[in-house]
Amino acid sequence: MFNDLSSPMSLLRTRRSGRPRDLVEPGPSAAELGAILQIATRSPDHGKLHPWRFVHVARDRREAFAALLQRAYRIGNPSPGRLEAEAVDRFARQAPELVVALSSPKPSPKIPAWEQQLSCGAACMNLLLAAHAAGFAAGWVTGWAAYSEAVLDAFGAPPERIAGFIFIGTPGAPLEERLRPDPGEVIAEWRPPGP
Repeated sequence: MFNDLSSPMSLLRTRRSGRPRDLVEPGPSAAELGAILQIATRSPDHGKLHPWRFVHVARDRREAFAALLQRAYRIGNPSPGRLEAEAVDRFARQAPELVVALSSPKPSPKIPAWEQQLSCGAACMNLLLAAHAAGFAAGWVTGWAAYSEAVLDAFGAPPERIAGFIFIGTPGAPLEERLRPDPGEVIAEWRPPGP
């Protein structure tokens, strides 16, 4: 089921995001997707609050998801052009599998919302890594739908927020390496303040 990569470091070093529009069949089986999602839940979670949820949009529900997106898009754009409507429709149907990630903060006197949001991001990253380890590619995207109240209403309710749409499948085009930051730009040694 999982890639036989030479080391965990190789797995981490080779993960790339897949453009959702380029992800094709085969996607993960139900068992593979279940394993990927289970791994996603193994993220740092101060207070054991699991401040995130994942909602699978099954293939046989993509038509209904497309209709939801069309209705939600028209709330702010009552008369979309043909190309806009087609783009909304394509978004709903791309890639074999779709998981909607929700940041789901829990009331806590000890764990600030910010820490819970970070935990959600870590869970999403685990999902991407697990998909890669299973031999697939995944793309984590947001866009207007992640910020639409009408779309959120179909998946949850405030204070939840859609953290993103994670599309999973087999790359139909080579995964591109993107420019990564120079380590010197983002990594430093701490020095104590002094006189």
